[in-house]
Formats: sequence, structure tokens, C-alpha cells
Amino acid sequence: MAHVLAPKDQWFVVHVLSGQENKVRENIERRVKTEEMSDVIFEVLVPTERVSEIKRGKKSETTRKFFPGQLVGRTWYFIRDTPGVIGFAGTKDRPIPMRQSEVDNMLAQMREREEKVKPKVSFEVGETVKVADGPFQNQNGIVEEIDPDRGKLRVSVTIFGRATPVELEYWQVERG
Repeated sequence: MAHVLAPKDQWFVVHVLSGQENKVRENIERRVKTEEMSDVIFEVLVPTERVSEIKRGKKSETTRKFFPGQLVGRTWYFIRDTPGVIGFAGTKDRPIPMRQSEVDNMLAQMREREEKVKPKVSFEVGETVKVADGPFQNQNGIVEEIDPDRGKLRVSVTIFGRATPVELEYWQVERG
């Protein structure tokens, strides 16, 4: 899905081919220039978030799309005819705009997610994990507590025969 922001206009959900969000955004931006539509379509956005994970013992960070896309603009034929666009949310002949509260919420999510990296893997209390980084590397432990806001886990690791709680970041552990 792609997002287009136009001042004083409305936002509309547009369905695009899965995995084609960036390509659709580029197609729209190119067509806006070549077909002189910049007076009705001002900006195209594809909301993403950064996610981190451990692969083969190394921390990696990737970007993924987090929200189905919307489009805004008075020229829905222009958008509908862009390669990769399937259609608008709404009726066949009439796209339905998003409520302002939905737009505000989406933009707030975009701002919030730009600032922090979200772990790709989520954990559950009681789950066995393997420590992939730090002084307890290669030791198994059991997740005791999860702090998703801070991206941290409290893991019980056995040290000298005793269970010891250790605070680790999500990226420091792998599923056991």
C-alpha cells in the first residue's frame, strides 16, 4: 500500500499488489511529474518501521511496512491507473476517505516508529531462549519478564548451578 498526502484534501485507502508499495510510490511520483499533477498530489508516503533481529549470532536491522496504505487526491482515475494499484477501499465507483482521527493516528504512529527500532521477534514468558550476545553467550535461559517498551527481557540463566535473573535486550537472545 502507498500513502499520498495532499494539504486540504482527504486520505483514501488504496489497495496495491503485495510487496509493490515502493514501486507504486515511485510510479505515482514519476507520473505526478510527467503528467503535471503536482497541484493535486503533493507527497507519497509508505509508512515503515525499523526492526532488529539476530541472524547467525549477528544483530541485523531491517525496514518493513507497518500499515496498510492510503492515498489522497481528487484524481482517483490517475491513481487507479497507476501500475500496481488494485483499487480504492470503498465502493467500486466511490472511494471512502479516512476519518481525520485515523489520519492523525497513522501519522503519529509513523513519527513514533521513526524514532525507535522494534524487535522483529516477540517472546513469551516461560519460553526457553539462547543468549546470543554478552557475557552469558551460548547459555540457555527462561524468559521471566518482558518489557516491550524498552525492548528488554529478564531471563533466568543458570550460573554455577543457581538460577540468576539477567536483563537482556531482545536482540541479545534467540529462540531456543
